[in-house]
Amino acid sequence: MNNLNPLLTLDYEAALESLGGDYFDEVEAAEFPQHILRFRNDLLLPKLGLDPQSVTDEDLIAAFGKFQGRKPLLALRYHGYQFGEYNPFLGDGRGFLYGQVRGTDGELYDFGTKGSGTTPYSRGGDGRLTLKGGVREVLAAEMLHRLGVRTSRCLSMIETGEALWRGDEPSPTRSSVMVRFNRSHIRFGTFERLHYISRPDLTKKLLDHVIEVYYPHLQNESDSYSRFYAELVQRVAELAAQWMSVGFCHAVLNTDNMSITGESFDYGPYAFIDRYNPQFTAAYFDYSGRYSYANQPAICRLNLEMLQVPLKAVIPVEDMEAGLTQFEQHFYLAYRQRMLRKLGFETLSDDLAEELLQFTIRLLEETQIGYHDFFIALRQQFDRTWRDDATQIFRDATESQPDASEIDIAASLIDRWRQ
Repeated sequence: MNNLNPLLTLDYEAALESLGGDYFDEVEAAEFPQHILRFRNDLLLPKLGLDPQSVTDEDLIAAFGKFQGRKPLLALRYHGYQFGEYNPFLGDGRGFLYGQVRGTDGELYDFGTKGSGTTPYSRGGDGRLTLKGGVREVLAAEMLHRLGVRTSRCLSMIETGEALWRGDEPSPTRSSVMVRFNRSHIRFGTFERLHYISRPDLTKKLLDHVIEVYYPHLQNESDSYSRFYAELVQRVAELAAQWMSVGFCHAVLNTDNMSITGESFDYGPYAFIDRYNPQFTAAYFDYSGRYSYANQPAICRLNLEMLQVPLKAVIPVEDMEAGLTQFEQHFYLAYRQRMLRKLGFETLSDDLAEELLQFTIRLLEETQIGYHDFFIALRQQFDRTWRDDATQIFRDATESQPDASEIDIAASLIDRWRQ
């Protein structure tokens, strides 16, 4: 039956596998007592050259719930800085790299699991994913994708019929396994591990692989390593700008959650802000506010700076420092462009763009109007005479009544916006 399953007859490539066992461990998938398909992403199947109607629910369960017909399954090795402290005991603890497939766009994509059983890196955990956790990842990835954020996505999620015990939700709770679809599961922490075990040869080998697969336009450049780092800085800065513009707080920006392709992934205790609050934290255990909403750009920059430590084995430090100095500019330009588009503009003069951006942030912070509702109300009310009816935006975007100063701020903003 497997040979009839279109998911099992895809042309899987042994790209990462070909690097050898220094980067992963071969593992076995868990066997689950039940398989109920709770989510399938038919929008992704055409990217694999598959007609969604040709892929049955049973096909998805066989491939991504029972894990039939795929070997080897690779638990990737990595370390990472978690809340600023180095942890050498990480790695894929409840997932593995299921396979790598080239999409119809010619790019290589990973199928990575979450909740598929224990591995050598489970650290005493059960290797499972709660159904709630799976649903949250689906919602985060699909929402961010539609908001224009460069993100992993979820290909399938299957409820697996086990009772799990967790300290952060009512238990017993239901179990699931999901398959993530993204460019790469190579993390900053993948390189950090190689530095920790003193293997610069493996660092160079992995970096050559990363450039060949994910930055092929740099392959023939004499300074391809330095250019890679500079481009990664730009991608990560732009990703931070994307998060900030849509009001997203990732919550756990450890270096093991930073992708070498500059892609957002691995969604745990994330949240979208309701109102503009720079100090907002999504994780209940982030007592210091290290990964607060406003601190995300700075943390991304810090993680890039820490990545210089393992990469200095192959990239001149001065080149990486030069690349990192561009982070703030990359972030600001990307953030400004996205915010201006939310306000209805494609281009503005630098001075006017800066004034409008700062005024908008001031309005959002001082009035505590609903962050997302504000932009919807603003666009809907473009033709109103705002000086006469500036309260309309508050009626549309918040339940509270504005005071006179808030109305003045809104009216002044709209005057600038309409100009």
